[in-house]
Amino acid sequence: MTDEHRSRGRPKRFDGDESQNIIQSLDRAIDVLETLAEGGAMTLSQIAANMGQSPATIYRVLSTFRLRGMAEVNPASQEWSIGAEAFRIGSAFLRRSNLITRAMPVMQQLRDQTGETSNLGIERDDNVVFVAQVETHESIRAFFPPGTQAPMHASGIGKTLLAMHSEKHLARYLANTPLPSFTQNTICTAEGLREELALIRVQGFSFDDEEKAIGMRCIAAPILNFHGEAVGGISISGPSHRLPPEQTAAIGKLIQQAGEQVSASLGAQPIPTDAAR
Repeated sequence: MTDEHRSRGRPKRFDGDESQNIIQSLDRAIDVLETLAEGGAMTLSQIAANMGQSPATIYRVLSTFRLRGMAEVNPASQEWSIGAEAFRIGSAFLRRSNLITRAMPVMQQLRDQTGETSNLGIERDDNVVFVAQVETHESIRAFFPPGTQAPMHASGIGKTLLAMHSEKHLARYLANTPLPSFTQNTICTAEGLREELALIRVQGFSFDDEEKAIGMRCIAAPILNFHGEAVGGISISGPSHRLPPEQTAAIGKLIQQAGEQVSASLGAQPIPTDAAR
């Protein structure tokens, strides 16, 4: 390696033991962020105890993260959690992550098959976060820039991900998450949402029938990883007049197949439906 090539990555004098180049305070701060990511909402004392650090030290780190939007605190419970800015920074990795890389060709194919915008979303903090999109060529279209969030219960991808969760996870979601109404079609009750999720498990795809916005519909299917876990959802969305209910089943099968194709590329077994179990 020439000095010119080395200088693009690190100075020559830093070659050797990487541990000698670590900034300990920064290393500790990253440990705090990782603890939040793994443990979910936690109090200051819980974080300090888990890390074996003093609450005063951890509080200074958390306060810094809070000012930068990378950590948030609930004033009522005094619990800390990951902030939205952490996702924005992490989205730089998502742009090159395996899920997006594997999904993009399938999304382009789905856009060409249906003529509608294709979307890729993941679940974060009981919301859907859209991480990639392949837009339709039509002038009237759905648009979800990367990082856009949507409530799970009023989203095609959100509902298909909820349908893949365990009963324990779903019970926690229903107990702790409001189900606000956006249109007259929004499912706003736990009983109604459970019925919808049961239908999704049978048919293998979900249908957002103007539940978030009048005039827009969405059809989605889950994406599983090697362990059979739902790691994302793929969908098409567009104006209601181009996605009439009578075409839902046919388009839904295309999207289900697209989800299975991406899942297979991640090492997953075929996604079962309740009807096939």
